[in-house]
Amino acid sequence: MEIEHLFLQSDKLGIRLEIMGNLPVWEPQPVYRHQKHARRISESIRPLNNTSSKSCGCIWIQDVYIKFPNGLKRPDISILCHEPPEEEQDHAITIIPEAVVEIISKGFERKDLKEGPAFYLANGVKDIIVFDPFTKKTYHFRPDFEAQYETPVTISLECGCKVDL
Repeated sequence: MEIEHLFLQSDKLGIRLEIMGNLPVWEPQPVYRHQKHARRISESIRPLNNTSSKSCGCIWIQDVYIKFPNGLKRPDISILCHEPPEEEQDHAITIIPEAVVEIISKGFERKDLKEGPAFYLANGVKDIIVFDPFTKKTYHFRPDFEAQYETPVTISLECGCKVDL
């Protein structure tokens, strides 16, 4: 049985599985608070402005497996400029997101705030945003930049989109 198939089957057990490099990681499925914030944040994603020279469609997807060169992850929110190819829409996609948003879950702060951003940056994601619903802090990572904000905040992304947290 292919490992990707095992990961997809883990949903039936209420477990979310990921691989970062050689490190397998698991956590329970997201709870209501987590999903509420994911929906609110996702619905705020939009182009920076109508006259932007960037041609990003600001397409967001929630909780979808992505096959990275160095692992298999399921970001809370992934931001893509274009729809994934039709042949990838029924399994893990291989498009590297322009940006990801992770929402911290209790007990998984280290995974979401330390290990996740390093993994995403190493795999070519341009903007990583981590929102902590308990402290109301937002962290923003780029290859040459790190910032911390108090929410509410609007963050402009390299791809030409913006997101409200």
